[in-house]
Amino acid sequence: MSPDKLTYMANQIATFFASQPEHEAVDGVAEHINKFWDPRMRVQLFEITDQGTDGFKPLVVAALEKINRPQKVGSAG
Repeated sequence: MSPDKLTYMANQIATFFASQPEHEAVDGVAEHINKFWDPRMRVQLFEITDQGTDGFKPLVVAALEKINRPQKVGSAG
């Protein structure tokens, strides 16, 4: 998936939860991504955000610490 598409999807989730109190919104974003995103999507999310969080809404950035970071598959050395 393109980084732009993944960023857009994460930001859409944040937009959905934005009307809730901040701590609930952060939990909602993280829970949604943990529950519905394929581990490969979460790997890609962290590959992008480890380089910088420009373009991501603050709720996405705040939720990163609560999103399960899967191990990269197939990176045997």
